[in-house]
Amino acid sequence: MAASKIKRILRLLAISAKMDLAWLLRDTKFALMGVLGDILANLSVVSGVYLIALRFGGIGGMSVDEVLFMMAFSTLTTGVFILFGSGNNIHISRIIGRGQLEHLFMQPLPLKTQLLTCGFTPFTGGCNFVMGCILLAVSAARLELHVTIWWLLALLFYLAVTMTIIIARAYLVSSAAFYAPVAAEEIAHTAIDGTWQLSTFPLSGMPLFIQLPLLVIFPEGLLAWFPSLCLLGRPPLNLTELYPLAYALVISLLAGFIFRKGLYYYVKKGSNRYVPYGFRR
Repeated sequence: MAASKIKRILRLLAISAKMDLAWLLRDTKFALMGVLGDILANLSVVSGVYLIALRFGGIGGMSVDEVLFMMAFSTLTTGVFILFGSGNNIHISRIIGRGQLEHLFMQPLPLKTQLLTCGFTPFTGGCNFVMGCILLAVSAARLELHVTIWWLLALLFYLAVTMTIIIARAYLVSSAAFYAPVAAEEIAHTAIDGTWQLSTFPLSGMPLFIQLPLLVIFPEGLLAWFPSLCLLGRPPLNLTELYPLAYALVISLLAGFIFRKGLYYYVKKGSNRYVPYGFRR
């Protein structure tokens, strides 16, 4: 049973990759413009923080190379996000708010499977991931890190935890779109992209009244700064290395409960984005 599910997911990912390649080949000009835009947007954020660190010899006790390592982790996270989330499957409030959830209900596949595979874009969405891998290799070499199989597993672990936090928060706030689809259509974009740049700045050296809210109330400090220091062997604020995992579990359970409750409401009431004769409001 598990093997058949994995095979089906791989086949669906292959279909998404084929569709992405078809777009790249048929509309190369606009596809490359989108790819270039993603690269420049991420580079502008990364280079801005790195140049500040370079100018002042580090930020808040982090050396220039450590800041570069953090920027590499942030770029890698961005790359994974774009690689698997280009179909609004993470910006789920857009699908809900636009009344497009019914399109998924009509497919002969579980909703979870569709959301897991519909945003895979390896050809037009993989550039930031590759760039993140390169930056990670460069920064690790400059820091002379002892890279072992256990360190690589820890890297994958923190990447998975970071993505879990991002997705859980997106689904948590997107639950509002079940009740107010017009007003909350872009709420996932606001929750993710509206604070993304904040997560790329090192919190080292900042006062506790800034650090704690970004580690407890808002998870921006857990998206790059905290996992990067853990991978460097220096968990901040004397917290355990498993704190991001605990945060991810709590926010995932909360998001799952509230999203499921909103989905039940949606199934009963439907979307008010469509008038009786079929046109979208």
